[in-house]
Order: sequence, then C-alpha cells, then structure tokens
Amino acid sequence: MTQDGRVSARKADRGRPRPACPVDRAADGTWLVHDFAVARALLRAPGTVQAGLGVETVEKLPPRVRRPVLYRDGPEHREHRRQTARYFTPRRVDEHYREPMVRIAEEQLDTLRASGEAPLSDLAFGLAIGVVSEVVGLRYGRPGIRRRLERFFPEEFGEPGLTSVRGLYWLVRQNTNWLRIHLADVRPAIRAHRRRAHDDLISHLLAEGCSDVEILGECLTFAAAGMVTTREFVCLAAWHLFSDAELLHHYRTADEAGRLAVLRELLRLEPVIGRLRRRAVESVELSGPDGPVTVCPGEYVEVHLDDANADPVAVGEDPLLVRPDRAEAVGAGLSFGDGPHRCPGAHIALLETDVFLSRLFALDGVRMSGEPHVAFQEAIDGYEIRDLTVALPRAGRG
Repeated sequence: MTQDGRVSARKADRGRPRPACPVDRAADGTWLVHDFAVARALLRAPGTVQAGLGVETVEKLPPRVRRPVLYRDGPEHREHRRQTARYFTPRRVDEHYREPMVRIAEEQLDTLRASGEAPLSDLAFGLAIGVVSEVVGLRYGRPGIRRRLERFFPEEFGEPGLTSVRGLYWLVRQNTNWLRIHLADVRPAIRAHRRRAHDDLISHLLAEGCSDVEILGECLTFAAAGMVTTREFVCLAAWHLFSDAELLHHYRTADEAGRLAVLRELLRLEPVIGRLRRRAVESVELSGPDGPVTVCPGEYVEVHLDDANADPVAVGEDPLLVRPDRAEAVGAGLSFGDGPHRCPGAHIALLETDVFLSRLFALDGVRMSGEPHVAFQEAIDGYEIRDLTVALPRAGRG
C-alpha cells in the first residue's frame, strides 16, 4: 500500500505519493516532471543537455579531452551513437553476446552450486562484469576486476572538491581507483587491441584516435551504465519472482519472448534509476496543468521516472501492479530513458538478466534466504538491493 492508499507491488518504493500535478516546481526552482507524455516529449526534444550523473565534474576536463558519450550532446553525440549503434542491435546481441552470456551465467551458478548459497548481488555483479567486458573489450586485465570496480562504485558517494576534508578524500580516492582500473584492466586491453583489431568498442575508439585517458573514461561510463544497474535489476526481478508464486510460474513456463515481457514489466514498475536530470540551453515548453509552462535557459528539469512509469493514462489501469501483458504496448516505460540519450544497451541488459534468471529458477529447490532490504543512492534516486541470498537444498549442491 502506498502513501496515497493505492495497492502497490513495488519492492523498492521510494516513499512518496505520485503528485496529481504533471509538472510542478521544487523550492530551488527545479522543474519536476511526473507525467509520462510530458517526460517523453522532454527527453526527445532538443533544447536540453545532460545534467547530474557527474557531468559537472566532467565539464572541468581540458577542452582537448574528448568526453564520454554519456556527457556529450548535439551533433557530436548523435554521430558517436550512429557509429557505435551496431554493437547494440538486437541481432548483434543475439548472434555475438548470447553465447558468452550463457557461459558467464553458468560460471556464476557453478559458484552457487559449489557453496550451496551465495549473495545474489555478487552473482549478478559477476554476470554484469563479464557481459560488459565482452561488449567493450576488457578481456585482458589482471584478476580482481570485481574488487577494483567495487572500490570505484562505493556504497556511499562523497562530493568531490577541495573545500572539505571529505571532498578531498573523495577526490584522492577516486583518482586512485581510476589509476588501478587503468593499469590493471584498460591499459592491457588497449595494448592487446593495438596488436590485433577486434570487433568491439575499444577497437572502434582506437580507430577514432582516442587517447588512453579517453578510452578509460568510456570504459568506466559503460561500466557504470551496464554493470551496476544490471546487478540491481537482476536482484529486484528475482525478489519479485521469489515472492510471487503465480508470477514465477508464468515466467518459468513462458517462452523467451514471454519471459522478457515479464522483465520489461518489472522494470517499468521498478526503474533502477529514479530520476533523470536535464539543463535547458534554450527555452523549452512543457504541458502544465493550467496550460504550457516555459523552462528558461539555465534552469533544470528532473524527470521522475517512477512517477512517469506509473501514469495510468500511459500504462493502463492498476499501474502499480505487475501485469506482463501490458509490456507489449508500453515495454519498460521510460526506464531506459528516451530520445538521444536512451540507453543503447537496453536489449543486452534484458537478455542477460533473462539468461541468468531462467537458469537460476530452473535449479531444483532454489530459494531465497534472508530478508532483502533496499537502500537508495540519493544522487540518482537509484535503488540497491542487499542481503538477498539464494540457496540450494543439499541434494542440489555440486
């Protein structure tokens, strides 16, 4: 039950009622969008650029350093996306990445079989690291990439800067973590790709003339986008399936298309990232409750994805309940964003989640032990599922 009295199946409820007003304004002047149609129109239209997600720090880089694609806008962003789109098409994902996904998923499940139980977040992170490494080309690093990435993506983020001890500590820590990943993972991959070209992202970036620092930035951007978010969604989806016998039966007995529909519906209901932030660079008109409102250049807009994805006008009745049949019409809602910055790895994320979960739930007697809990990263309103342990009966252990 939500704060406004509606029945909800959400596990990661952000604890705020959905406002009746589709567009309102925060005390600091930020425009807040809760309506699906308004949010989609904003994300698709020109006139705004990325904000949040560390973009303010990236903007301090020297002009000669090429920004990662996440932090680019306009013609150069469109051209970058055009050149790299082929790495993320459904056909390529199926033909090039399915087999590695199966292998990596089985490696993680072998860990579960051997030990009898394991934190699902660890298994899911191993899966996500392996798959993104295949797509990007990070196959040549030293052992220990998981630990290096865990250090880079800490449980709690600090604020960079030189005005406080904590800010200085954060800056030193992150620079150290960048260096570790560069020396142990990215530099070996760059050297291997220079010796022999591969059909992957690192070879593309080398052909574009990118420096080692620029390639490191792209690799870490893809790591953040493809590893951490996938880990959380795998855990969230599994929690739903463990908790709902009818949904689990539907998932287990469906074909792949049916299983992917379940996952899209769960992601619509529970977007991993709760807010997308944009800064207006020209006047932008939004449809407000009393007519159009104008976002002026320099003002910020926040799209509340959890609200937009629960807009009954867009997604149908009972928007806070799980109904896989609605996925054909609305998919995952705006959970992968929309417009020029829509996540290119959407199909990869859904397929690897299904490859893993379909095999996990095919194990005899697999169960959830412990009581999962949810924490949130304030900067992006993203959830983190912790203490969800999966276990096998003794007879099912290797």
